[in-house]
Amino acid sequence: MSRSIRRIVILGSTGSIGRSTLEVVAASRDRLSVIGLTAHRSCQRLVDQARQFSPQWVVATDEQAAAEADWSGLPSETQLLVGLDGLRRVVSEAAVDIVVAAIVGSAGLTGAWHAVQNGKTLALANKETLVMAGPLVMAEAARCGATILPVDSEHSAVFQTLHAGRREDLKRVILTASGGPFRQYSQQQLEQVTVQEALNHPTWTMGPKITVDSATMMNKALEIIEARWLFGLEPDQIDVVIHPQSMIHSLVEFRDGSVVAQLSPPDMRLPIQYALTYPERMDGPATRFDWSRNFSWEIFPPDKTRFPALELGHEVARRGGTSGAVLNAANEAAVEAFLAGKIRFPDIVPACRSVLEHHHFDPSPSLDELWKLDAWARREIATWIGI
Repeated sequence: MSRSIRRIVILGSTGSIGRSTLEVVAASRDRLSVIGLTAHRSCQRLVDQARQFSPQWVVATDEQAAAEADWSGLPSETQLLVGLDGLRRVVSEAAVDIVVAAIVGSAGLTGAWHAVQNGKTLALANKETLVMAGPLVMAEAARCGATILPVDSEHSAVFQTLHAGRREDLKRVILTASGGPFRQYSQQQLEQVTVQEALNHPTWTMGPKITVDSATMMNKALEIIEARWLFGLEPDQIDVVIHPQSMIHSLVEFRDGSVVAQLSPPDMRLPIQYALTYPERMDGPATRFDWSRNFSWEIFPPDKTRFPALELGHEVARRGGTSGAVLNAANEAAVEAFLAGKIRFPDIVPACRSVLEHHHFDPSPSLDELWKLDAWARREIATWIGI
């Protein structure tokens, strides 16, 4: 890389994306440096990571977990900060070049928002940031001179393939979906899905919430909304296809009929590294294709009857306003209820639709209003399932 070492803060370093980011940093031959790590409750893992990477700061955002943790293993040069104020401080430090937003769910919005406000390069793995507050975040990024680079494999693929043509010649983007473990299930089979079955993704290794979202295809609904705001697309410019092998991560179609795709084995370290080193590329730890093997790849349209979440995604992308925050919060609460055995798998999306349809829509909400609706939607899911 032609420039100096890039100094990175990882928000949510103990999760799946955070750990993969640290693997990329470790393989970078000192061209990437971690100066801040944050976690919520996984304090021991945070200490272990600090001992390996010697960051300037670690942040434990859960104050009770921080008070109960043993921090004696922290390197002497690493400063411990606690709570959201600590997270905000680290993100705002002048020494920080890139903030990796790897916290799952709506909890990731706070750190991403402050990174944008401080004009940082934001490597965005937290799709909920743009699902909840896409217009606000993109406007704030433009105002503050922040750069947002996608880390989701699908949006990274779109970002890369858009470079193949002029923006005015773009016809559509096509997000690929594995279809999850139930893409061929009948409605009767879906009625019997267990938590263990829903957590058994055929190609990706992810946390439980994202894995369930993949099974319902709500993850793709959220990605439709994210793509709408991230790339400034009209909702009818975004399509979804099923690609079970998860090798083609997205496609871009231009007005002349040319379709450009980005391909790689399913390994999150590649889009993470691309965001951290953009616009350059370098050798890294991601899995490579073995071109001596035979490959057989399938693409087919999704069954929207089996997966009604997709239509919800397009509806919310068209409507904007408060609808993204409500859908996201309702889904997080419904997935949590499913994982706890309180609702069935086929109830997740109908519960989300019910809450979405009954909220008081505002086309131009403030950030505070979005947070209030986030809390309201979670209460509504509790009422819907009879808690």
